Amino acid sequence: MDVTFLPLSDKDEEELVRFLTTNSFPYHRIKAPSEGLVRRLLMEGRFVGDAVRTYWVIGDNHRLGLVILEELDTPTPMLDLRLVERFRGRGNAVPVLQALTEKVFGDYPRIHRFAGRTREDNVAMRKTLLRSGFLKEAHYREDWPLEDGRRVATVVYAILRRDWERGTVTRFEWEELEQPR
Repeated sequence: MDVTFLPLSDKDEEELVRFLTTNSFPYHRIKAPSEGLVRRLLMEGRFVGDAVRTYWVIGDNHRLGLVILEELDTPTPMLDLRLVERFRGRGNAVPVLQALTEKVFGDYPRIHRFAGRTREDNVAMRKTLLRSGFLKEAHYREDWPLEDGRRVATVVYAILRRDWERGTVTRFEWEELEQPR
């Protein structure tokens, strides 16, 4: 699939509101944002700012979704990928993440690592990150609050620039120190 990214522009406000309010995002902290919330987040710079860029994801002549790049002022920016509901579960996210990784490392030469986080129960996204060359680096127990008061783990995956350049995955051993008695 040929994937391209179109920057969010000032003219896209209504389309952004429509996209975020007509699709459900069950594994995000806000599953179904309201129009008012989206407009407020726009005003607050959630989608475009000094360290934030938002792009429409285009693939095979369709708008597949939206990606928000956050923390672009750090060596390890984070991604927030939101696909249109009808394009989920079809294998579209792997080529999107591969193209996005190429874009991030190509456009931002000082970036060393590129990361994404999700809930532990978002198995599809976790597999997508792995298939896209990312490696699990963190598992924060009971970190992600759910609407019903329970908490699930946040899982973080990242890809190193050198691994992306070489087409490899640098694995590591999870070293555990002995528990003090």
